[in-house]
Amino acid sequence: MTLDLQAQQFLEIAERSRRPLLESLAPVDARKFYDEMAALAGGEPPAVFKVEDLEAPGPFGSIPLRIYIPRAPGDTAMPMLIYYHGGGYVIGSRDSHDVPCRNLALEADCIVVSVDYRMAPEHPFPEPVEDCWAAAAWIVDNVASLGGRTDKIAIGGDSAGGNLATVICLMARDRGGPEFVHQLLIYPGTDMTRSFASHVELAEGYRLTKPLLDYFMGHYFSGENRDLEHKLCSPLFVEDLSGLPDALIVSAGYDPLKDENIAYYEKLRDASVKVRHSHYPGMIHGFISMAAYLDAASACFRECGADLKLAFSTVTD
Repeated sequence: MTLDLQAQQFLEIAERSRRPLLESLAPVDARKFYDEMAALAGGEPPAVFKVEDLEAPGPFGSIPLRIYIPRAPGDTAMPMLIYYHGGGYVIGSRDSHDVPCRNLALEADCIVVSVDYRMAPEHPFPEPVEDCWAAAAWIVDNVASLGGRTDKIAIGGDSAGGNLATVICLMARDRGGPEFVHQLLIYPGTDMTRSFASHVELAEGYRLTKPLLDYFMGHYFSGENRDLEHKLCSPLFVEDLSGLPDALIVSAGYDPLKDENIAYYEKLRDASVKVRHSHYPGMIHGFISMAAYLDAASACFRECGADLKLAFSTVTD
């Protein structure tokens, strides 16, 4: 396994910049800093037909959403992807993931709804999950008015957002709906105990370090519920994964989450869920948000788009 040259150059640029470490900042400052850095790393936002900000009702107040429509809709409703951004449950926003959502909308030729759920430490586990569930339920209830197909709704996310997407799928299965046609899981967290070897082997030097993960997990589990094996935070500990939507799991070779990504893929496969694993061996965690520097980000958007198109096509008109 060899670190991709572009990823190595990105890490060197970040090291030379001498910018503060995220874990050294208060969450409110870390969020602002992360959004600024994401705008630089993401590059020029690709043009889509329409972008609209709106809100969904939630258990703790309104939840900001952003709707991406890739092209003029025409007479036929479009498929839809509900998307949860990454950021360790502490940072990230619909702004930090604007470029990835635009790219996914264009590559999959679908509406993307980005959910700006509340984050820790102000809202520790399981409150972000409750926000994500409420947002998904509202989106599904209003999909027609948003221009989407009621029978062609996928759900996805990256990193913490990928974890939240897995959890919402499990909740939907156990509560009898809504039904999603696909899970797009980009380097998702699946085991909050962080017990796999890759967490030790890749603890330093590749952006998502052990101190940064400690920072994220310390804030996320700062509430009353600190059960790291709970089914609403660690889907890998759920005994039965059968009956879940088809899935694509993306992993990166220099990501401490890679082992738990592979383990979740294997557990879905063993539960007879139709799942595919796509591994980017030279990449680091968060690479889809670095399209200005990494060609692999664009390749991943194309792959994810093709996978979503295939999933949507299996639903007959």
